[in-house]
Amino acid sequence: MTTVAGDLAPDGVLRASINLGNPVLAQGSAEAPGGVTVDIARELARRLGVSLELVCFDAARKSFEAMTTGQADLCFLAIDPARAAEVAFTAPYVVIEGVFAVPRDSGLTTVAEVDAPGVRIGVKQGSAYDLYLTRTLQQATVVRGSEGVDVFRDEGLEVAAGIRQPITRYVAENPDLRLIDERFMQIQQAVGTAKSKHPDTVAYLHDLIEDLKSSGFIAASLATSGQADATVAPPA
Repeated sequence: MTTVAGDLAPDGVLRASINLGNPVLAQGSAEAPGGVTVDIARELARRLGVSLELVCFDAARKSFEAMTTGQADLCFLAIDPARAAEVAFTAPYVVIEGVFAVPRDSGLTTVAEVDAPGVRIGVKQGSAYDLYLTRTLQQATVVRGSEGVDVFRDEGLEVAAGIRQPITRYVAENPDLRLIDERFMQIQQAVGTAKSKHPDTVAYLHDLIEDLKSSGFIAASLATSGQADATVAPPA
């Protein structure tokens, strides 16, 4: 335990990077954040016997940058090959779906139809679905903005991409849009730390997440933060 605490928080303070841009995982403000990622960070600090500092950002790319530049000791991000080159991830603790929204009169009805010439997809820059679509699309074009729905509206794009829960709410509030209900990707949210950390530290984080999943901690935290429809990842 001391070795893990000393490796993760050598100064006695665990700095956890929190992405407030994903409302399934974190809510509130930088001054008073809440949600499952905050609860996991607090539980980890408690078990290690160290203080906790929550470093909050409004986008996954900023949270990732904090991790890779040494501003944070811990992050909560979707597993992606581009990130895994620099971050050591646990198995996922929550599984989220990426979905598309389109204008109600759009001829696009399936995920497969979206990847076509002339189709422009609005995404949040640096998000897991930005990375995935950039890597996998063959014909459609990714257009990045501070928010996927904003760039979709501002530039009159054909498709908006996002996380199922918030984009479903957005569509419900905007009757000129409809959802393509089929998911285009499964987003595996995990805990990450620097690859320079000791293998025992990474193994400890892995075991912690498995314990929090099996004990019901993750499910309870999601329910408390109003995200009961989010899916707890299966055991690794």
